[in-house]
Amino acid sequence: MRRPSTQGVKCVVRDQRGRVLFVRHTYGDRGAWELPGGGLRRGEAPEACVRREMREELGIELSDLRLAGRAEVAGRHKRTLLHCFAASPGSAPVRLAAAEIAQARWAPLDAPPLPLGRDAAALLAYARE
Repeated sequence: MRRPSTQGVKCVVRDQRGRVLFVRHTYGDRGAWELPGGGLRRGEAPEACVRREMREELGIELSDLRLAGRAEVAGRHKRTLLHCFAASPGSAPVRLAAAEIAQARWAPLDAPPLPLGRDAAALLAYARE
């Protein structure tokens, strides 16, 4: 039996001090810290998706956006191709969309909040580049 396949985006958002933004979602594994992101809509380009997701979930406009890499992760009975981007948050303060994001935290890469979620653990190598 084949697993369904989906695509999504994640973003390594770094502040001026070099810290990375981690989030806890209001759904799924609510205790795990992840990189912010979301699912690609049909026909949507990954760059457009990551910009939309950061606006919707965090209220920020990304600057210095670049593709950092891609990784395939398996879990929850599916395989997901994640397009990982790196960017700066721009000048607007982070405003959480309460329906999706329970908490956000800036943390240094060498001391991320724990426990890390499956996707964040798989993508943190891109944050170190």
